[in-house]
Amino acid sequence: MRTYRLVFLAGVAALAANAQAPDLPSLTAFYQDLHAHPELSRHEQRTSAALAGELRKAGYDVTEHVGKYPSGAPAFGIVAILKNGAGPVVLLRTELDGLPVEEKTGLPYASHVRTKDDSGADVGVMQACGHDLHMAAMLGAARLMASQKDRWAGTLMIVGQPSEETIDGARAMLADGLYTRFPKPDYLVAEHDTPDIAAGKVGLTAGPILASSTSVDVTIRGVGGHGARPEAGKDPIVMAAEFVLALQTIVSRQISPQDPSVVTVGSIHGGSKHNIIPDEVTLQISTRSYSDEVRKTILAAIERTARGVALTAGVPEDRAPIVKVGETESVPVTYNDPKLAARLKGALTSALGAENVTEPRAEMGSEDFGLLGLEGRQIPVVMLRLGAADPRELAESLRTGKPLPSLHSSLFYPRIDPALRTGVMAMTACALDLMKK
Repeated sequence: MRTYRLVFLAGVAALAANAQAPDLPSLTAFYQDLHAHPELSRHEQRTSAALAGELRKAGYDVTEHVGKYPSGAPAFGIVAILKNGAGPVVLLRTELDGLPVEEKTGLPYASHVRTKDDSGADVGVMQACGHDLHMAAMLGAARLMASQKDRWAGTLMIVGQPSEETIDGARAMLADGLYTRFPKPDYLVAEHDTPDIAAGKVGLTAGPILASSTSVDVTIRGVGGHGARPEAGKDPIVMAAEFVLALQTIVSRQISPQDPSVVTVGSIHGGSKHNIIPDEVTLQISTRSYSDEVRKTILAAIERTARGVALTAGVPEDRAPIVKVGETESVPVTYNDPKLAARLKGALTSALGAENVTEPRAEMGSEDFGLLGLEGRQIPVVMLRLGAADPRELAESLRTGKPLPSLHSSLFYPRIDPALRTGVMAMTACALDLMKK
């Protein structure tokens, strides 16, 4: 065991030296290019082609356009394979898509991209969640693994996943035969940046780390009419307002305080003119929880609350609210396999130093990475948290209580040095440990 540990540490030292060599500037340039040219979910054509091209240069067998959406439309997923003899299959995943956010960071490589979203609205586009950092770090790890084949054995599988922000990209790739066209992995590893950890550090927590997410569409139906005669109709705007307020009691009064949960109304639309009472109002709702029981309780409460508001307003049964639970924009809890997490924590500690490996708290955000582990957690999964905050700014934020720009903010960007180097080292250390020779 001691001999292996010395060999492993020597390998990590060699990889660290490489990570600080001229390759890092090229990774930074790759990151900046991705940041300046983001693309929305389901439209990651340029992004996927750029990553695929670099992986081919590194010696990987790359397949593009992996993924199929329920509509039948193809996706821009990437699968890159590097075989190196007999051994485990390790899948490392990165995301490709940006967000409909207008960037306001003022960076010299800031995005100025504008496009039409799927609804036809004109939107700015930004890598506001750090997927550009993930891709650059993944490319760095892929290059290092390709150059250090004498230190590992098995099959390394790099997956560039589309549509993470709409949480339907993992399903799309699975639906297109991800584990039949390509080797089924023994381990799954990913990383996601966070402004809650200083750049240069990573976080790894065993067990549930991200909540399940379920999207719900609610249509509050009334009876429209003239704004001067509200008594002649049933106003869905008033009912929608009552419904939004009533939703707040689901978590506060119908769920145990011991069970973290969230109900958020992210969109509400209705009406067309000052003096017209519309026929209906539509709402888009997101729910988060850490157990299926709580999820079911929340969904039942949403439907019950909608019907109750309509009943109170005297809406006839044939105009009762319509509640639709989304299937494609819903994901289970992201769960870090405890055994795999413990193993990788040792590898990360050796590679980065114990002071640079933290145990962050679980969050209410959601991911579709866990879906790649298949139902029943057939394949062990670990997602790392990659520090992205300037250490001094984070310390000042903790001292004053003033938060730093969050993920999905128009002002968010990772402190690329040392976040990029750390991301490369973290993914490389994990892959090297799982595929040790």
